[in-house]
Order: sequence, then C-alpha cells, then structure tokens
Amino acid sequence: MILTLDAKRRLSVPASLVPAKPGDAFKAEFDPEEDAIIFRRISRQSNWLDVLKSCPVSMDDLPPRRREPKKRLKL
Repeated sequence: MILTLDAKRRLSVPASLVPAKPGDAFKAEFDPEEDAIIFRRISRQSNWLDVLKSCPVSMDDLPPRRREPKKRLKL
C-alpha cells in the first residue's frame, strides 16, 4: 500500500491496514539504509514501576528539591 503526504505533511493510514484508534501513540524512526520510515506502536498501559526501574539514575542520586518558591527577578 502506498501512502502520500498531504499539504500539511500528514500521513493517513487506512483502517484496513492496521487496527488503530484515534489517540494511539506511535514511535517513528527513519532507516537511511532502507530509505524507509518505520512506525512502532507505543503501549498505553505501561506500568509506572517498570518505567521507574528502567531509569538509569538511582532516585537517591537526584538533587534535593527546594521547598521555597522560586524567587522573582526584578528586571
């Protein structure tokens, strides 16, 4: 199936091609060797604990938050 960009640089994917709903999120990558755009669906029901565990920085290494509100600079 061939898709064509419209004037606003949007692609319209037919419903018969993939079962998708409005609001679904996709990750787009460009493969220069194949000269192709690859779309991968991003899971909506991700577990926040799994995302936190996959973070490369430990929560203990983060700088402490300031408790006082940000000071306004006089210009």
